[in-house]
Amino acid sequence: MFSKLSIRLGLLLFAILMMMELLLYVGLYVSLVDERVDEVSGQLLARGNTHRDVLEDTYDESTLSHVTVMESASDFIVVITDAEGEIIRQSGPVDSALTATIREADRESAPHAGRVIESGWRKNKYIATDSPITIEGRHYGHVYMFAPTSIIREMLGELGGRFLSVGILSLLLTLLVIPFLTRFITRPLLRMKRVTEQLARGGHPAGLDTGRQDELGDLARSIGKLSKDLDRMKNERNAFLASVAHELRTPMTYIQGYADLAMKPGISGEAREKYSAIIREEAHHLSKLVGQLFELARLDQNDFAVRLSPVKLSALADSVLSLVRPAFEEKGVQLLCNIPERLVVRLDATRFQQVLLNLLDNALKHTPAGKQVHLQATVLKDSVKVEVADEGEGIPEDELSTVFDRFYRVDKSRSRKSGGTGLGLAIVKEIIEAHGGQIEARRRPAGGTVMTILLDKGGDDGTHSSGG
Repeated sequence: MFSKLSIRLGLLLFAILMMMELLLYVGLYVSLVDERVDEVSGQLLARGNTHRDVLEDTYDESTLSHVTVMESASDFIVVITDAEGEIIRQSGPVDSALTATIREADRESAPHAGRVIESGWRKNKYIATDSPITIEGRHYGHVYMFAPTSIIREMLGELGGRFLSVGILSLLLTLLVIPFLTRFITRPLLRMKRVTEQLARGGHPAGLDTGRQDELGDLARSIGKLSKDLDRMKNERNAFLASVAHELRTPMTYIQGYADLAMKPGISGEAREKYSAIIREEAHHLSKLVGQLFELARLDQNDFAVRLSPVKLSALADSVLSLVRPAFEEKGVQLLCNIPERLVVRLDATRFQQVLLNLLDNALKHTPAGKQVHLQATVLKDSVKVEVADEGEGIPEDELSTVFDRFYRVDKSRSRKSGGTGLGLAIVKEIIEAHGGQIEARRRPAGGTVMTILLDKGGDDGTHSSGG
């Protein structure tokens, strides 16, 4: 049983093939008709010229009679006139149609090679030719040849019958071929339909013909890639939800546990103050996590934009350093900055400040006391490179490609001593890409990590969405 698509495709193919066959048959029929009419006209003119040549050799009563007797046995009619157009011999009865044709013929302009004076076989009763008789430069008369158009109509009727037979045969063959052709075309499409239904039910595609080297093969490969992408997205979604649940459950457990302890009777004021501090710390961590989740949700929905404007990078860096320097001094980590004084970059100052704060905060968490964190900027040919380098434990080589994934942490035990949520670098990556830039992480040979940002020098003043 053919599907609706098969029926529609079959009808379309049938209509196209029938139209092509009709045009082909009409063109061939018209060509053959014209060819046959020209052939009859040519034969008629040749017979007239032959009779004319005979009369020019011997113009007498005997020859005139001989010519008319010869044509009386054929389907044609010969009429011989004198120079004034008066009929002197004919091979058959002369009706009004023949008389009118002879009378309307321009005898003076007829070339010696003869001419066709009537070829309209559809409207006229006869096709006619004119062969003038000239002997020693003197005009003696004309040999008119007439062929009844009924001969042509009979011939064309026979030809039309043959075309009709061939057309019916072609129609039957087309009706036989169309179902097989339609099934051949739609079979891979129907198979892909079943595969997409499997995908919709959460299954895995099976039976795709990805080996085809045509558009259907491209479609099959695209569906296969879509299936893999859906599996990857499903796994990422599950991992993300598991990470969110873990990150939310941990501070909530702390808050609930220490709140219960603080509410117990007989707890000293010092202990209650300690428990309250822990509760405030966990509530702050929870608030930060929720805020970053909202930020990522806005980025995913493209409900986020960067507004580019010329910004003096050294001044922006100074404002960031003034915010983070106390934390660096408290931990005993040296913070260095090397940015050209006159370097101006087109960026969103607020968003890029958020990027630098995240990167410097991340570097501080993983850099032990007595080490350095270096912020620097370098002008390249068509871009500006901003780097944040630390001397911490570094990121394993095989994890550099996943460092910007959500909830990524070097510490797989999810230790909470650093206070990180695992979302900071994911947000940084989204903001940099919204600027039209790139960010990557690499290990330092001497130990530590370098975060490298590449930004274009130019840019429009307009607003850029987070989708790039």
